[in-house]
Amino acid sequence: MTSEVPPVQFLLVDDLEENLLALEALLQRDGLQCLKARSGDEALEMLLVHDVALALLDVQMPGMDGFELAEFMRGNERARHIPIIFLTAGSADLQRRFRGYEAGAVDFIQKPIEGDILRSKANVFFDLYEQRRQIVAQRDELAKLAHALQGADRRKNEFLAILGHELRNPIMALGAGLHLLERREGTDMARNIRGQMDRHVRHVSRLVEDLLDIARIDQGKISLNKERIILQEALTFAIEASQPSIDAAGHALAVDMPDAPVWIEADYTRIAQIASNLLNNAAKYTPPGGAIRLTAQIVDDRIEIAVADNGIGIPAEMQAKIFDIFAQVRSGKNGGQEGLGIGLALVKQLVELHDGDIRLASSDPASGSVFVVRLPLPCC
Repeated sequence: MTSEVPPVQFLLVDDLEENLLALEALLQRDGLQCLKARSGDEALEMLLVHDVALALLDVQMPGMDGFELAEFMRGNERARHIPIIFLTAGSADLQRRFRGYEAGAVDFIQKPIEGDILRSKANVFFDLYEQRRQIVAQRDELAKLAHALQGADRRKNEFLAILGHELRNPIMALGAGLHLLERREGTDMARNIRGQMDRHVRHVSRLVEDLLDIARIDQGKISLNKERIILQEALTFAIEASQPSIDAAGHALAVDMPDAPVWIEADYTRIAQIASNLLNNAAKYTPPGGAIRLTAQIVDDRIEIAVADNGIGIPAEMQAKIFDIFAQVRSGKNGGQEGLGIGLALVKQLVELHDGDIRLASSDPASGSVFVVRLPLPCC
């Protein structure tokens, strides 16, 4: 038996200490714990706080005898289902047996006790109790799994609804743009329409690529093309990719990186994707005219990349699961902005593929959010 599994408890009730010790020695085995009571009152007190697999009761005791104790047990919700074996040194006539069975006994054993018979009968109830306990544990585990599956299914349905919304809007805009181009070809308006259509195409492409990346990582089909790269170059590329989103919202972006090149072993494209996703996320959840800051610094043997904003923040109840797939932040302060709930989940997985970690350093509506990514530096 492992230390995590509690022992099976059984109760011995006899007014003579030597009988209790003898019965305990007779029945004891690994995984069992014996509870001993010298009276019916003491036994009832124990049954209020302990779950027992079997009760062995001496019939003839001063005060409350075994029959009376059994009747009390049957009247108690907690103890009424405990099997009872009566131990008697007196006569076991039909009338006494009838009273015992009426009180809930499963068996009578006459003293002097034959050890093999008692052990055999008691072991049946010990094993049944252990089986019931395992069934209850399995039932509880299945209930937890069912609850988790229901939650996952609910999040999946929410995700699909949001995905449909996210895809429908740019597709409708593309259709409208094509219609307008037919009527405005060769004009300045046509060039503006093409620019808008190009932004919608890039938005849809980014959604699809994020979805594909999540699937590839989950299936173990994504691999990193690691090489020695200069961190600042990858971050600069990420800034350029995110600049349209930042500018469209009128945000001010501040950048603070080391002057000297910081060399790391990483996949250039994926590092840029990590930083770009964090910057786009900050731009999305920061009201127009906000402030975003990207910093990189060496701390101990790691490089820390932080993206901070003064946006709407993340609700306290969402902060523990913000990196879960399909987790979405809702806020009326930002026009109901939600997102697909895959951006931060993808970032986390890409960071971990680089043997790094990411955390939400702080977040509240008054000051916004700060995400910190830590990546290892080369050992030499």
